[in-house]
Amino acid sequence: MHYVPRILVTGGAGFIGSFLCERLLESGAEVLCVDNFFTGRRSNITHLLDNPRFEIMRHDVTFPLFVEVDQIYNMACPASPVHYQFDPVQTTKTSVHGAINMLGLAKRTRAKILQASTSEVYGDPEIHPQREEYWGNVNPIGIRSCYDEGKRCAETLFFDYHRQHNVAIKVARIFNTYGPRMHPNDGRVVSNFIVQALRGEDITLYGDGQQTRSFCFVSDLVEGLIRLMNSDDDVTGPINLGNPGEFTMRQLAETVLELTGSKSKIVHRPLPSDDPRQRQPDISRAREILGWEPGIPLAEGLKPTIEYFEHEIQAL
Repeated sequence: MHYVPRILVTGGAGFIGSFLCERLLESGAEVLCVDNFFTGRRSNITHLLDNPRFEIMRHDVTFPLFVEVDQIYNMACPASPVHYQFDPVQTTKTSVHGAINMLGLAKRTRAKILQASTSEVYGDPEIHPQREEYWGNVNPIGIRSCYDEGKRCAETLFFDYHRQHNVAIKVARIFNTYGPRMHPNDGRVVSNFIVQALRGEDITLYGDGQQTRSFCFVSDLVEGLIRLMNSDDDVTGPINLGNPGEFTMRQLAETVLELTGSKSKIVHRPLPSDDPRQRQPDISRAREILGWEPGIPLAEGLKPTIEYFEHEIQAL
């Protein structure tokens, strides 16, 4: 009889989670998508509902979950400053209690579990580009700390469950990711710029616009996550997943203006608190261990993203 893996994706109705569910279904797996729909959207997964191997459950990972699975992708957590600062205590609980509950499930079912961690664990980095060995420069009491420190604590729990209970873990540190199904109001730079350009509003650049980010298209990222999950058991990570191509915020704004044909003007605003100046992953480890690197250039990935936002804005 053909073996069909049963895979749980927490946060499966979210931006990255929904693409991950889609890819896992294409590979022949049974997928249980768990989401509390705080930032996840039913519209992201509607097209999967007819698939007999797909199941959706409304559930908050801060409460235990009792299901039988072979693999767990723990993607649940609001990931944009607008959303994670809305209820910072709940954000920390989602990262910490969520990790404890999912690790407990992995321990009981002997499932492999992958944590969607973040480049934010590096804080405002003093080294560039960021390597996995770097411990970070994080403010533990700032307005972003609920997310940064929540994710750092989740990594701690993953490694302690691995050492203490022999749970098979994988930790991915995800850098800026973009693509269709991003939330139009998530306050992230790619969605902000595109929505402002499409509406003909001023494009807001914070500070001098010279701060840099690296943008990875969502399908490239999902491929990296799946490769990490299916790597040898001795590969625990953390492994950086992101695009090492670095762009200033001004370059991004100009590219969006060009691709949308918008007449919007670029305006400058003061830099928000604890906003990192530079973000660029060193992905040597992902290249070497997973044979992975992103293949979709920024201008190419922005096209379907802009099309998606055009439909979203028309539907409003």
